[in-house]
Amino acid sequence: MQHVIIVIHLMLVLALIGVVLLQRSEGGGLGIGSTGGFMTSRGTANVLTRATAILAALFFATSLMLSILAGMNRKPTSILEGGQSAPPAPGAPKPLGDGGGGLLNQLQGAPPPAAPAAPSGPSGPQVPQSK
Repeated sequence: MQHVIIVIHLMLVLALIGVVLLQRSEGGGLGIGSTGGFMTSRGTANVLTRATAILAALFFATSLMLSILAGMNRKPTSILEGGQSAPPAPGAPKPLGDGGGGLLNQLQGAPPPAAPAAPSGPSGPQVPQSK
């Protein structure tokens, strides 16, 4: 249902853009006032104005339908009931019970990997320290 409304919505968008571009310029930003030829009579201006209004109303209706459909799948939640604890802040230390070793190792029940040995000496260039 939602996919059908999205397709209709997109077709309305394209039609609305086309109708707005077909309307006669009033000598504004494009600088192409009245050039004569196609769509020059006053009657076509009324048709294009009505078509724009109808397409705009349909666009508004499909937008409302899409927002209603999107909100139907949501379940209300309460922050007062607890449930899940808040995620830890970035950079916070890990809890003591966390063995590390990656999610896959934790799910498989593998023992956590051993801590790497501390390096014995400098492995690269060091910045001189003042004494």
